[in-house]
Amino acid sequence: MNWIASSLKMIFVLSVREAATAKSTHEQVILELLKKEQEFRAVNRKKVQMRNASFPQLKYLQDLNRPELPEDAIAKLPVLETLDFIKAGSNVILGGSPGTGKTHLAIGLGIKACDQGHTVLFTTVSRLLTQIRECHSGRTLRGLEKKFEKYDLVICDELGYISFDKQGAEMLFGHLSLRTGIKSTIITSNKSFEKWDDIFGKDAVLTAALPDRLTHKAYLVNMNGKSYRMKETKKLLSAQKSKAA
Repeated sequence: MNWIASSLKMIFVLSVREAATAKSTHEQVILELLKKEQEFRAVNRKKVQMRNASFPQLKYLQDLNRPELPEDAIAKLPVLETLDFIKAGSNVILGGSPGTGKTHLAIGLGIKACDQGHTVLFTTVSRLLTQIRECHSGRTLRGLEKKFEKYDLVICDELGYISFDKQGAEMLFGHLSLRTGIKSTIITSNKSFEKWDDIFGKDAVLTAALPDRLTHKAYLVNMNGKSYRMKETKKLLSAQKSKAA
């Protein structure tokens, strides 16, 4: 962390020079130094939180094409971007067809949460399950659970892209349940709840229990709609045809 010490030293030197020019008192110099150090540490803390969140891409809320979002997302986004759901420990479930902005919306909320000082983790469901299995085999699962419980917000992307065997489904259920009613989790899924039995290996008990646990007092956002990616592909093809003509 030598760069932090160097940065603080530079702040000190510049502040002293400014104080000498302005003929400030010792008290004013000290107050200004403390103020600048506090600002520096706050900015650095946000950078560290962003890095630790492991976002695959930086997708900001302001970059969303809001009029193109599904109707339910347009209606609920103003409430979600207040981040009050994090303070309440409520979950957010973004479920619907592929390409409608689920991951972008989830990452955007995560970045805003980092900016406001919250600790955030982004992961895919398949990556999380792999991590759980590895820690279970290595007998370090409790350490992973403790770390997982502490995040103010966890984003679990792509529930439904792969199915699980019974053991995997039980592990995932147990892990996600650690945060229920205490900390917030955002789940993105390309499947509606009535199709979640396809994900959890036809286990009727888990299929009933997990949606019930995750959706209790949660914000459910219907993300069914036309695919952004398909629209972009059509625009690209149209542009290519125009150039060729």
